[in-house]
Amino acid sequence: MNRWITARFDIDLSAPRVMGIVNVTPDSFSDGGRHAGTAAALAHCEQLLAQGADILDIGGESTRPGSPAVPLDEELARVLPVVQGAVKLGVPVSVDTYKPEVMRAVLDAGADIVNDIWALRRGDALQVVAAHPRAGACLMHMHRDPQTMQTAPMEGDVVPAVADFLQERATALTALGVARERIVLDPGVGFGKTVAQNFSLIEGQRPLLDAGFAVLAGWSRKSSLGAVTGQEVPADRVAASVAAAVLAVDRGARVVRVHDVRATVDALRVWQAAIMRG
Repeated sequence: MNRWITARFDIDLSAPRVMGIVNVTPDSFSDGGRHAGTAAALAHCEQLLAQGADILDIGGESTRPGSPAVPLDEELARVLPVVQGAVKLGVPVSVDTYKPEVMRAVLDAGADIVNDIWALRRGDALQVVAAHPRAGACLMHMHRDPQTMQTAPMEGDVVPAVADFLQERATALTALGVARERIVLDPGVGFGKTVAQNFSLIEGQRPLLDAGFAVLAGWSRKSSLGAVTGQEVPADRVAASVAAAVLAVDRGARVVRVHDVRATVDALRVWQAAIMRG
């Protein structure tokens, strides 16, 4: 699939796109809440765009292993003012949430994409997205839930299970009239998988691509990268994150969700220059 239809934008996926992460949370695993306030978050949005981000992904609830759920009112208070400012910046705005009430509010505020770790399985989330004429959706695979996903990870070969789950969720959405071009699939690196299983998902993107869906890869600063590099601090995993993003793109991912936008953009430019000569 060479485009991602979203509320205000048709995103060209003939080249890989970089989604910059904007955590509006006090307990993010990667940045320690440095962008938790509205003003700081919007300044970070502008910084990511200056570094080359194609899409902004705003989230108000941490999904690190063991993280507690955030009450609805608190998530809305964190996210909505940032979305209202970000939609004026001229790029697609994604919101990382699983709550249907938040989805409805941010879409009404002009957001373009719902990015859901639960793949629209909570409440009437499917109906909220389907009711919008154009909103994009990113459906992710997660084993169990953020509180328990790493206490008992998946067993065996995860690739067929992830592919089957994501195709089932995509079918549930298309059955409600949502065009396939509005849907991107995320294998869910780090969400209830072992280190080896996570790395198998780089090659394991193929069944999703063969089914005709674009793939989003979210490797940025994940603990699996720390496991193979020995870098225990997430901020020290920049080089590993960039390497994983390039590998995922080389195997077919069309969107990479990252903290380190400038480094990823530069690396992908090198990758593109190399394949154009090939």
